[in-house]
Amino acid sequence: MCFFLETSRLILRPPQPRDIPAIVTWIGDWDVAKYVSRAPHPYREEDAQNFVLEAGRHRALGEGFAFAITRKADGVLVGAGGVHLREAGFELGYWLGKPFWGQGYASEAAARLLGFAFHDLKLERIGAAFHQDNSASGNVLARLGFTPAGIGMRDCLARGGQVLCNLVELRRNQFRQKKAA
Repeated sequence: MCFFLETSRLILRPPQPRDIPAIVTWIGDWDVAKYVSRAPHPYREEDAQNFVLEAGRHRALGEGFAFAITRKADGVLVGAGGVHLREAGFELGYWLGKPFWGQGYASEAAARLLGFAFHDLKLERIGAAFHQDNSASGNVLARLGFTPAGIGMRDCLARGGQVLCNLVELRRNQFRQKKAA
């Protein structure tokens, strides 16, 4: 199974200790952290260290596959994403540092992660959730073909409680690989 994924502009690879300063900077921004379920705010170096260690552990157990999202051109870490096992099955998640919003990186990385989920992991279905006040993420998921699957409350460490989320899903037979640029 390949753990280095490529798109036309990005390389997705396992997170490494060298990524910790960038992770702390990007997800330490309130505007990013408030949309990520498992990111506390403030986000500290030890949180990023735990993320890198847990990513390796979850990958070894086959219950989570986190990737650092980096630009091919210069190797800059722009965010992270992955496919993780939750109560209802595997779920797609991602975040980008604020300076990288609006450049198509989320769609490009998420499409490649879906290719990994359906082709490498052989999943039949994948879910995702986005906070109701995060329409940008909802738009990314809709463009990728996700369809509504309900509404639910999800933990958000940065906000200190639960937030209302839109739940969406995508089935293997609905995924069009050409979107994974």
